[in-house]
Amino acid sequence: MKYNAAALARTPAMRASNFCSECGERVQRNGWRVLLRGSLCAQCAARLGRSGRLRSIAAVSLIAIAGFAIGRYLRPTPPPLIILRAANSPLSDAPIDSNDAARSSKQSSANSPPNVNLVAATTDAVYICGARTKKGTPCQRRVHVAGERCFQHKGMAAMVPLEKLKITPER
Repeated sequence: MKYNAAALARTPAMRASNFCSECGERVQRNGWRVLLRGSLCAQCAARLGRSGRLRSIAAVSLIAIAGFAIGRYLRPTPPPLIILRAANSPLSDAPIDSNDAARSSKQSSANSPPNVNLVAATTDAVYICGARTKKGTPCQRRVHVAGERCFQHKGMAAMVPLEKLKITPER
């Protein structure tokens, strides 16, 4: 079945239309402008103008913009950010005012002598986790209460006695 094999080897696609899509008149094409002109004859192109393509591009872009706007409007609001802390956390729930912190630091620097090094002495006891790590040593992360474990070792037992979990400040 090699009947008309040359014609079957080519793709059956039309390069350009031969007749006007408006009036049906035969379209005469010359040179490289074959690819640029649409499917209209010279009279229909003059009558309709060059806005045919511009209108279709404008319509497609208008539909796309409307779709994005509607999608953005109908998108559900994100849930509120909730930060959970342990019940024995020393952090307060009051909001922080950055202006008060800046004023207090300016006042404290104005009242203190310039060459004095201030060391903050904490009276709160600080403890370490003390649970066994993969390496086999006690965990050195700080926790607030004796016997409490860090986030990674919750539920595990300590390797060392509770007396050795308290950190004393070096003086």
